[in-house]
Amino acid sequence: MTAPKENQTTHRRAPGMSPEERRAMIIQTAIPLIAEYGAAVTTAKIARAAGIGEGTIFRVFADKEELLQACIAEALSPEHAVRELDAIDASQPLPDRLAEAAEALQAHMSRMGAIVGSLGHRGGKHPGTVRGAGPEESTTRIHAALAELLEPDKAALRRPPEQIAALFFGLLFTQPRTEDEPDLTPQELVELFLHGALLGGAK
Repeated sequence: MTAPKENQTTHRRAPGMSPEERRAMIIQTAIPLIAEYGAAVTTAKIARAAGIGEGTIFRVFADKEELLQACIAEALSPEHAVRELDAIDASQPLPDRLAEAAEALQAHMSRMGAIVGSLGHRGGKHPGTVRGAGPEESTTRIHAALAELLEPDKAALRRPPEQIAALFFGLLFTQPRTEDEPDLTPQELVELFLHGALLGGAK
């Protein structure tokens, strides 16, 4: 009896994928699994999710530890967050731009927290980078992308866009949590940042 066609294509190698492209695909597949299972995730589970054979993983990673380190580095990389900030429509009103930026950066921080929380720093060292950005450069690149979003309203700002960007980024990281009040939405956070804590604005 002839095997069903779908079984004949299981784990068929994706055509034309370079080692770097395959490596990136495996990392992107592994990150949500690591966030869920931590270091206990198996390479077999990652391979199944990626639709490849387990041996394919070890053609681009020396071992599971190298894959885990690469996933930490990717989670810490600002690349995805910077792309999302650059894609925000600069013609929108400033509050809308900043609300979109807050959503993108909160997702970035959540992603970092999930991976680092699941794996730690694997011995306390920063694992290096994917696509070239250590912790300081990551922050610098995100600040620069935020400053670009602020640039159209430069004349209305009390401080230079670069300083406002750093303040906004710091607020996102240090937003206080209280037991009695829900977290601020991105829109509420932006309103408070732009207009202050006084009802009706400063007198």
